Amino acid sequence: MSEAELPVLIQGGMGVGVSGWRLACAVARTGQLGVVSGTALDVTLARRLQHGDPDGDLRRALEYFPAPAIAERVLRRYFVPGGIRPGVPYRPVPRLGLRPDRARDELAVVANFAEVLLAKQGHDGPIGVNYLEKIQLATPAAVFGAMLAGVDYVLMGAGIPAQIPQLLDAFAAHRPAEISVTVAGAGETRHTIGLDPAALLPRLAEPLRRPKLLAIVSSHVLAAYLARSPQTRPDGFILETPVAGGHSAPPRGRPRPDAAGEPLYGPRDEIDIGKVAALGLPFWLAGGYGTPAGLADARAAGATGVQVGSAFALCRESGLDDELRRHLLRHATGGALEVRNDPRASPTGFPFKVAQVPGTLSEPGIHGQRPRLCDLGYLRTPYVKPDGAIGYRCPAEPADTYLRKGGSAEEAAGRQCVCNGLTAAVGLGQTRGDGYREPALLTLGQDAAFLDGLPENHSAADVVHRILRGADAPW
Repeated sequence: MSEAELPVLIQGGMGVGVSGWRLACAVARTGQLGVVSGTALDVTLARRLQHGDPDGDLRRALEYFPAPAIAERVLRRYFVPGGIRPGVPYRPVPRLGLRPDRARDELAVVANFAEVLLAKQGHDGPIGVNYLEKIQLATPAAVFGAMLAGVDYVLMGAGIPAQIPQLLDAFAAHRPAEISVTVAGAGETRHTIGLDPAALLPRLAEPLRRPKLLAIVSSHVLAAYLARSPQTRPDGFILETPVAGGHSAPPRGRPRPDAAGEPLYGPRDEIDIGKVAALGLPFWLAGGYGTPAGLADARAAGATGVQVGSAFALCRESGLDDELRRHLLRHATGGALEVRNDPRASPTGFPFKVAQVPGTLSEPGIHGQRPRLCDLGYLRTPYVKPDGAIGYRCPAEPADTYLRKGGSAEEAAGRQCVCNGLTAAVGLGQTRGDGYREPALLTLGQDAAFLDGLPENHSAADVVHRILRGADAPW
């Protein structure tokens, strides 16, 4: 693909449902790369169907699924005409695991298919999907579902996506594929998760179009490692600085917190852009580049363009709960919003940007009142039990349970349930049987300069036009 065909601006694939199909579609209509978040699409689809799918969009998308019987099974299990009553708990979805589960795979494939299909309708712009390497157990089924809908790009960060190029190659040829899964205590024993397209969709004989892979990295060393071999080489890189929202890579070397307890980054954490440019692959800069000046700086450094997240997270088409979105927008515009890079919040062990908003998990009192439990489990990790069986644990689950599974008290201290918190941020928080409703957890980038020059209650198109036109760009 020539430089002229590549997007200059990439919209970040944020949170659980923040970068939904409406946002991605709005960005793609401008000719730039709209991206849906691929995290927990199974649970968001299931819960929106339980709300009755009031606009009918999800059911409309499922009518295009190439195996109607699979789509019908999903609808039969989760669709509630008219929606569930307020206060009624959502029906659970199958949890991720190494053991094969047909119902789990069908739901993941259908959910990713529907989200990408809806994002691609009504325009000719490019659509991508963003996944987290940390959530390995979800990857094969999710990627295959997105490819069925014709996704143009796969973006992946929060780890080393070395296995994804071969996964995309195999699925494009309708061949079975698997990836290795990290299992604590497994030693040399290899554990895998995979999918056989022909077993799931035996009548689908045509090859699929292979999407481009963009690896999200925070180190030129990691970029060089991935580019060294055709088996691991992506089609481009997104170079992310520590001020970007969500998860960020921890500082290299011995951890050193600042006076506020946030991780300190130094010269070792700076990306040598020249070394990345020398690899010969296109790259985009992310984290504090969402302004006309940021784009101009990126282009001057040899980048194809920039990735922008927070400005899109706060636009009208964002999937954020609208009341929470307006609160974030109002306080960020007024310079009163604090975003803390919390080294303890996320069960992944990566620092996580937490927006300090009353009534959310950023408040110690709200966090302290939340019963610790792990019922969604996207960030739990497999481990080998003393008897050799595979178990699953998460530092955000009840501390005594985590300790019993071989975890440490230090690992469990201060952890937030990111899965439930981010799901609640888009209005899909679970209500427990005792009436307890999951509070939201909000994340945003730490540099609010992206709001300068944007109109009040801005749109996705406002963000694109402000950055591109403001940079006096010819594209």
